[in-house]
Amino acid sequence: MERKVMQSIRMRSLSSYNVCECIERESTMVRMGLTADRCGYDFENRLAVALEIAGHDVIEHDDYADFIVPMAESVATGDVCKGLAICGSGVGASIVANKVPGVRAAFITDSFSAHQGVEENAKNLMCLGSLVTGQSLAWELVQIFLRAQFKKDSASGELPSDLASIERSPHSLQKYAR
Repeated sequence: MERKVMQSIRMRSLSSYNVCECIERESTMVRMGLTADRCGYDFENRLAVALEIAGHDVIEHDDYADFIVPMAESVATGDVCKGLAICGSGVGASIVANKVPGVRAAFITDSFSAHQGVEENAKNLMCLGSLVTGQSLAWELVQIFLRAQFKKDSASGELPSDLASIERSPHSLQKYAR
């Protein structure tokens, strides 16, 4: 019952915000984690509505005290397929998300990076800035991110070897620290 009420509220909020006039249902549903800080909360709500209408399973993590870590952990453990984090600039969300082992996050502002990071570097979490990215561009970037598929390394079928070695041994980066 609670879910139906929430969907009803979201449907009304979608029409009042006019997020996007035409949302096509995706043929492949994605279980997606979604979170935002206070600055990105309204932005997140509009994208969540659009994602649900498009047929995706949206898992929201709205813990303002620590908004990124719980969602990033659900990406790393596989509880969700991909994640979307929104803050004012998108930069802070990206920095924090990348501290969680197994997360490969990037702040995205263009369509090429939205898919290229997934295809070549197995990006699994996209960060947006609610103060720097317009709503229609954000929706376009989210759709591109969701459609993108990682092109596995031909030799191993896994992450590119340089990324895999860094993820297994992050302390190897200490030689670059000052």
